[in-house]
Amino acid sequence: MIDLVVDRLYYLVAFLLLGVGTYTMIGSENLVKKVIGMNVFQTGIFLFFIVSAFVDGASPPLLTASEPYVSPLPHVLILTAIVVGVSLTAVALGLTVRIYQEYGTLSEEGIRQVIADE
Repeated sequence: MIDLVVDRLYYLVAFLLLGVGTYTMIGSENLVKKVIGMNVFQTGIFLFFIVSAFVDGASPPLLTASEPYVSPLPHVLILTAIVVGVSLTAVALGLTVRIYQEYGTLSEEGIRQVIADE
């Protein structure tokens, strides 16, 4: 049983990151904490995707390497997803700054109260 947990430790960490990110996004009232939770969730997805693409004993897909080969596609997709994640984080934080300038708070409940008072 311990060997199975040690062999699949990266999966456990990936699902832990997914859980922590989801909890942070759902449970927090602060918009900045929600953005941080989204980043933690994305990191869990990245880790899961890379770990699931791992092939034990495989080599890079070069002409001089022996079979089996590792597919470079998951790594390319994760690099693209990282760039999209950074862009999404920048937009989310920019919107958060604008919301703070408009309403004077980053709390969801505070924003609702300000909107209701207007």
